[in-house]
Amino acid sequence: MDLPALVFLAVVLAVKEAGLPIPVPGDLLVIGAGVAASRGGLAPPAIVVVLVAATVLGGIVQFVLVRGRARAAVLRLLARFGLHPATVERGAARLRTGGAPAVAVARMTPGVRIVTIASCAIAGIATSSFLVGLVVGNGVFLTGHFVLGAIVGPPAVGLVAQTGPVLVAVSVALAALGAAGWWLIARRRSRLRTLAGGDESAAEGLARLDWTDACCPACLALAVLVPERPADSR
Repeated sequence: MDLPALVFLAVVLAVKEAGLPIPVPGDLLVIGAGVAASRGGLAPPAIVVVLVAATVLGGIVQFVLVRGRARAAVLRLLARFGLHPATVERGAARLRTGGAPAVAVARMTPGVRIVTIASCAIAGIATSSFLVGLVVGNGVFLTGHFVLGAIVGPPAVGLVAQTGPVLVAVSVALAALGAAGWWLIARRRSRLRTLAGGDESAAEGLARLDWTDACCPACLALAVLVPERPADSR
């Protein structure tokens, strides 16, 4: 990966973390960065540091905006996805009591990470706790996906060289299938229903919104393997 590509990717991730719902899965972008890094160029640790820093910066921007003038606008946007203020507040209450560890875990968890920053701002969580949780959560999440891309990179690049357009068509089909799979899994998950307070429309809205941030094979597998919690658990 060269410097211009890294800068472009960092800007895209920062904008996404700032709250703009760019319809491109962030985890797949990071996996792509790992694939590109496997071909040479900038040092992989430097790439990871830049990407994590970009997402943290974007997350801070969103946190500050939601705490201030953008609060009402963000709540209206979330409501369009079925996530009404009362729904967000229920998730915020868990973050408020859990502090930095809860923020970190939420930012590492497909299905809830997409609304974590807004929930932290609405909850009024301490800035220091938010920053620690954001750095740790984003660091683990991005590093894991980057390493996944770096591992599959060499064989993937060789396969692309051999198959060309056919592989592109198959990849598009698999991406669409993965998005549909993520939506179906997340719709069923009692974890999402718990976050949504039993509101099915909110659970479905969260699933649709979260596709822009988590639809890679690892996230799909995690969604399947994480034990379900009873809907009435607290």
